[in-house]
Amino acid sequence: MKSVSNLNKLFPKRSLNVGGRLVDLSEPLIMGILNVTPDSFYDGGRYNTLDKATIRIEKMIEDGVSIIDIGGCSTRPGSETINLEEEWSRISDVIKICSSKYDKLIISVDTFRSEIAKRSFEEGANIINDVSGGSYDNKMFQTISEIKVPYVLMHLRGTPNNMMSKTKYKNLLLNLIEYFDKKITKLKSYGVNDIIIDPGFGFAKDFDQNYDILKNLNLFNIFNLPILVGLSRKSFVKKKYGIENSLKGTLDLNKIAIEKGANIIRVHDVLEHRNLIKNFLNRS
Repeated sequence: MKSVSNLNKLFPKRSLNVGGRLVDLSEPLIMGILNVTPDSFYDGGRYNTLDKATIRIEKMIEDGVSIIDIGGCSTRPGSETINLEEEWSRISDVIKICSSKYDKLIISVDTFRSEIAKRSFEEGANIINDVSGGSYDNKMFQTISEIKVPYVLMHLRGTPNNMMSKTKYKNLLLNLIEYFDKKITKLKSYGVNDIIIDPGFGFAKDFDQNYDILKNLNLFNIFNLPILVGLSRKSFVKKKYGIENSLKGTLDLNKIAIEKGANIIRVHDVLEHRNLIKNFLNRS
């Protein structure tokens, strides 16, 4: 077993204030994906009824999830944006079920809309996961300040419709560092301190760029903030490993992410990643 001091070097002492509860990030946490949408790239349509979503939630809890990330509006490349009320109608009952039935479960809501963030908080959500980093809604940072929840700040260029035409960077890693530095400074000016950074795998990045970010993920420790990685079964994983091996590829890449210091891994396959983390910690 790796010494505590070595583990602390890999995972610097970090925590999140989640509704007044201090959540320890000294070991990686699993964020399970729950898309209650008809069109998400991997699981669209599988969980878009309350009964199906509830079964999925209970299975993820049984498998060892810490956070469930509920999304009602697909942001996959090429997707069309739905209106606010449609997004809310998809997720509101799921949030209510989670907050009323599962005391220890951390509820994240995947939205770029400040009004959805506010309503979600009022129904019991604990984290807001914003793929746009506040760029789609200029009220988002103020809203996060008011509702006082941890905020996932992701890197993105463009919109779901055009993001894959925006993959040209003078210096990819430097651009990401500058992006996060600017956004974090702005969030802190609003009094937001519980910030989680997500480099945005698959969003305005081509095949090679995704792997370059993964290889250099430890660079983002410069901000001394929790790092979230979301690469589960994405197209660049399938391209390298093949569709039939997308789970193996996801596990291989998330292992690298954990070795590079990822604190939260956002995944479709909870049990397999629970075992991955256990094996990693036992070998460390």
